[in-house]
Amino acid sequence: MKKNGFTLIETVIAMVILSSGLLLLANSWSGSFMRIRKTQLSTEVSALLERKMVEIEMEYAGKPLDSIPEEKEDDFGSEYPQYSWKMTSKEFEVPDFSATLTAQAGGADELTLTIMKTLAEHMSKSIKEVKVTVVFKGPKKPLEFSATQYFVDYDKQLPMPSIPGVGQ
Repeated sequence: MKKNGFTLIETVIAMVILSSGLLLLANSWSGSFMRIRKTQLSTEVSALLERKMVEIEMEYAGKPLDSIPEEKEDDFGSEYPQYSWKMTSKEFEVPDFSATLTAQAGGADELTLTIMKTLAEHMSKSIKEVKVTVVFKGPKKPLEFSATQYFVDYDKQLPMPSIPGVGQ
């Protein structure tokens, strides 16, 4: 007896193998597509963030630190409608080192503490921290990407501390 064609079981097995291969191929393509989309998003965000940081640096370079507003925000226009940006600024916060200095063996004398306090106050008034955030309004939730830069007023004179017992 001669057989022509395939049995039902052979056909079902072939269909299972074919559908498994197609499923693996679709998952692989989907994962690659998501990685490409994330890479594209990262590239756009980093370019927009760099662009905005340069614009802000050029806008406030050489100007007094007081001219930098505490908050500012806008979008990138019709070219990038799904992106917006915001800027926040604040005085630079210098940590208080007096506890660390006095905890050392032998402690810290009054002169050292006075100099450190004066230096910390001067740095707080001479440095402004500016943080720029680019917001991507995605389909699920907004994603935020930030960068911080510091503006320094190099022309601000360092005050001389009044030291008790030392002639001026």
